[in-house]
Amino acid sequence: MHIGIIIVAAGRGTRAGGELPKQWQRLGGQAVARWTLEAFAGRGPIVLVIHPDDRALAEAATQGMDLRLVDGGAERAASVLAGLEALTGDKPDKVLIHDVARPCVSAAVIDAVLAALATRSGAAPALPVTDALWTGDAGLVSGTRDRAGLYRAQTPQGFDFAQILAAHRAHPGGAADDVAVARAAGMDVAIVPGDEANLKITAPEDFSRAARQLRGQMDIRLGNGFDVHAFEDGDHVILCGVEVPHTHKLKGHSDADVGMHAVTDAIYGALAEGDIGRHFPPSDPQWKGAASNIFLRHAVDLARSRGFEIGNIDLTLICERPKIGPHATEMTLKMAEVMDLDSTRISIKATTSERLGFTGREEGIAALATATLVAS
Repeated sequence: MHIGIIIVAAGRGTRAGGELPKQWQRLGGQAVARWTLEAFAGRGPIVLVIHPDDRALAEAATQGMDLRLVDGGAERAASVLAGLEALTGDKPDKVLIHDVARPCVSAAVIDAVLAALATRSGAAPALPVTDALWTGDAGLVSGTRDRAGLYRAQTPQGFDFAQILAAHRAHPGGAADDVAVARAAGMDVAIVPGDEANLKITAPEDFSRAARQLRGQMDIRLGNGFDVHAFEDGDHVILCGVEVPHTHKLKGHSDADVGMHAVTDAIYGALAEGDIGRHFPPSDPQWKGAASNIFLRHAVDLARSRGFEIGNIDLTLICERPKIGPHATEMTLKMAEVMDLDSTRISIKATTSERLGFTGREEGIAALATATLVAS
């Protein structure tokens, strides 16, 4: 059976909120559309039907994927027809038509639709309606409806390619979905079991529901960072982005912010991304004297690009002097600003080494940090 796949992604999705249409918004580290496309990868040629204004967004979200981008129409039916016409050169036997806003579709649901298409001209997943149904008027219940024989429709909806292409070409428009188009043309459509997890992202809160479905087991990561910098002649140290008066400054290739360095390495560690030296080599002259917030911001952005949010940061500064307590609040607020993180998730404290070792001899400052990352 040669399968063609159409993912309909030309809608605006305004009810979902956000600055971008919902299909291009981030979900667990990548665009909603990419999750959906990955669910169908390897099953046959894929056509992604998009709004003409979204081509740059679509190209960015689908980089490296084997598919075709096709401009859609003003209504869903026109977009589906555009996708069907684009597949005519592939001559598929069957076609699956799926809403881009259902990124959690499972292989089991797709397989069930394909299995039904072996004997039927159409098939679609659905869930029986189990709740009581009411009608309403002016905020009051005005009546009830029998739920027997009612189903909640899902996608992908699958069809004999030639028949659904002819049905769409002949349909006057205004159909609720492709099953309606198929039935108007006299096609039989089998119902296969749907899946509660196959939700359609419609409202803002649906993003978190979808993320939980896609994430499966909770992904929590811990990383540790440790850094040391020696003193040299100067009149202040920079700790967590704050200038603290002192009899010396810290020696380093950058601004030697030992606190930020430890936190940055902790985040890199949780991501299994090495340390600052891998991303910002000290042999590179462009980083000489650089502000350490550049390094920290890079680590934070990298974590979020991988689908992680920072759960909390715990930093301990180890030194005899300068005294950290009077500056801890300012340091916390500065770190929160750089990391775009609530300050209540950042702990900055200090201890001495009881006059032992290089910190006890006031030869420098050490810092130990732990970062918790949670998959979003």
